Parts: sequence; C-alpha cells; structure tokens
Amino acid sequence: MIKAQPSHGLAQAFSNVGHSYSHLLTMLFPTVVLALESEWSMSYGELIALMLAGQILFGAAALPAGWIGDRWSAVGMMVVYFVCSGLAAIATGFASSPLQIAIGLGAIGMFAAIYHPVGMAWLVRTAVDRGKALGVNGVYGAVGIALAPLAAGLLTDWISWRAAFIVPGITAFVFGLALWVCAVHGRVVDTPRDVKPTPEPTRGDAVRAFVLLSFTMTFVGLIGSTFMVMLPKLFDDRLRDITAGGVFGTGALVTTVYLIAASAQYFGGRLADRYAMKRVYVTAFAIQAPVLFVAAFLDSWPLLAVAIAMVFVNVGALPAENGMLAHFTPGKWRGTAYGAKFVLALGVAAACVPLIGQVYDRTGGFFWLFMVLSAAAALVAAIGAFLPNDRAASEPRASAPAQTDAVAAE
Repeated sequence: MIKAQPSHGLAQAFSNVGHSYSHLLTMLFPTVVLALESEWSMSYGELIALMLAGQILFGAAALPAGWIGDRWSAVGMMVVYFVCSGLAAIATGFASSPLQIAIGLGAIGMFAAIYHPVGMAWLVRTAVDRGKALGVNGVYGAVGIALAPLAAGLLTDWISWRAAFIVPGITAFVFGLALWVCAVHGRVVDTPRDVKPTPEPTRGDAVRAFVLLSFTMTFVGLIGSTFMVMLPKLFDDRLRDITAGGVFGTGALVTTVYLIAASAQYFGGRLADRYAMKRVYVTAFAIQAPVLFVAAFLDSWPLLAVAIAMVFVNVGALPAENGMLAHFTPGKWRGTAYGAKFVLALGVAAACVPLIGQVYDRTGGFFWLFMVLSAAAALVAAIGAFLPNDRAASEPRASAPAQTDAVAAE
C-alpha cells in the first residue's frame, strides 16, 4: 500500500478549524447562562462562576499539553483535543445540576487547552509566511468566538440549552475522527523542523522578550477574556432596544461583533509580515485604551460600534504577539513556550470570571470593569515599548538596501 504524500495545507486547515473549536466550545456558556438564570433561579454572578474551573484549566493545562506535543506528537495531541473536548461538551449537555455543569465546563477547558500550544506550534512549523498564516489562523479563532453566542442562542431558543453543548460537541468529535484517518493514511504528519527556518534569537533578546511578553500577554488575556465573557450580559442590559430581550438576539449581536472583527486577524498578520511586530503590537494597545474608556459611558448603537472597534483592535494585535513569541523562541521549545503563554493569557485571565460576576452583582453594571480594562491596555502599550526589536519583520526599506537583502536571501 502506497501512502499519500503529506500536505502542509491540510495540516494548516486542521489547525485553523481547531482554533475555531477551542473558542467555540469554551464560550458557549456565557450565552447559555442567560437561559439558566430563570430555569435554575440563580443569579448571574452565581452561574457565571461555574465557568471558573474550565477557564483556569483552559490556560493551566496548556503548559503540560505543549510539553507533551513537543516530545510526543502534535498530530496525536490534536486528535486527542478534538475527540475529548467534543465528548466533554456532549457530557455537559446532559448535566442536571450546577456542580455537573462546572465539572463539564472544567473538562472542556482542560482538553481545549491542548489546541493553542500544540496547534499553533504545528501551524508555525508548516508556514512559509508566518504573519499571514497566524493572521488566517486568528480569523478562524475569531470566527469560533463569533459563532459561540450565535450557536448557543439559536440552539437554546429553538431546542434547549442542552443542545447548545451537544450539537457542537458531536461536530468536534467528527473532526477528530477525520484527522485520525488523515494521519493513518499519511496525509498529515508531525513536522519536526520549520518549513522556512529563521535565525535563532540571541539569549539576551530571548530572555528579555519572554519576561516582558509574560506581563503583556497576561494583561492582553485579561482584556480579551473579560470582554468575551461579559459581552452577552452587557448587550442584554444596554442594547435591549436592539435585541428585544431575547437570548438569540443578544447572541446574534455578539456574533456580529466578532465576525466583523475577524478580518482584523488577517490584516494584523499582514502588518506583522511587513512592519516590525513590536510596532504593530504597541500601537494596537495604545489605541485600545481610550476606546475601552469611552465604552464605559455608552449604550445602544454607539456602544455596539465601539465594541466592534475594541474587538477589532484587540484581535488584530494577536498575530504580532504570537509572531514575536515564535521569533524569540528556539524551535524545539516552541510548543512549551506557547503553553507558557496560554497559562498566563488564559489561566491567569480566568480571574475575570469571578471578577465579572462580583462587579455586576454589586454595582448592577460594568462601568468600573471598563476602567480596569482601559488601564490594562495602557500598561500593555507601555511595557511593549521596551521589547527588543524583532528581525523577522523589519520596517520597509529603501530600494537599494532592499535589493541587497534580496540578494543575500537568495
């Protein structure tokens, strides 16, 4: 039997779809919770707190997942990711108590944590234009975030909140089986070395970049996670003239925000290929700080417009962040480095779950939360200014130097 030739394009396709599911499955509950408030007679703060274990594991389990992916098999770990996160979502759909919901969400978070360190490292190794590949991958992640409230709202209103977990879980499981079949037939394989190698960073630059990025990635994760979790409730409160108070209407608006913003990942990736990634990164958060401040005072259509702008700028910065982490990390440790990133960006940011619930239950709104997020964005811009200059994405050059570089590259 002759095995088929492995396809880097197919590997990237599975990685991209995997990014969508990692956010889709972990972001179903913030919309489902709107239906459970009346069904289970619990407050928003009490219910949203059930996400905490899942959000912590979504970040904390990334480090061991990346380590195993570096030493065992990226393809094998991706099969485990699809199959087990799908089964966990299906099981959550059969929960009959708050404790069972919390356990189910915890299992989803733990298995979904495999994606970011393993899937993204696999993607980077198979990419020629990293910025573009990370940008496209980011679009898929943003689409996953966008589809979560839409799918949850649609399935909750048309069938039940249980279907909001069971249906996406079944489809994730099917993708896992498809990847396993492709791996068995040699269509996707582990790629031990980069398709397009880049010079290894100096030790000093690598240490400096990782230390500073550790701070910025934590704040970026806090901003992104907080906004994702709070947005359905924010729109339910402040956009009732648009949503008419329905779960589907609220979910559809959140989906609209993230679908419009999804293109920012592609543009951010192209900018990260053309300009210094550091400049793209710092500029994005310098813009985001005042946008978040203004959002605290708005409602109705103006709030919707500002929410789109906030998410657009936030997700547009992520290809530059992921590109810098890849650039300043030796190839053999890239999965572990991405794992460490998501421990910070997602695990530490899980603190947003009780914070959102407590702020809302005590103040009846999110004004002060916007103040905190605005300050966090300003801190990212300030700390990011001290990052080392990346060599992989340099400033556009004049014609003569550009010609010299081209000859050298050949």
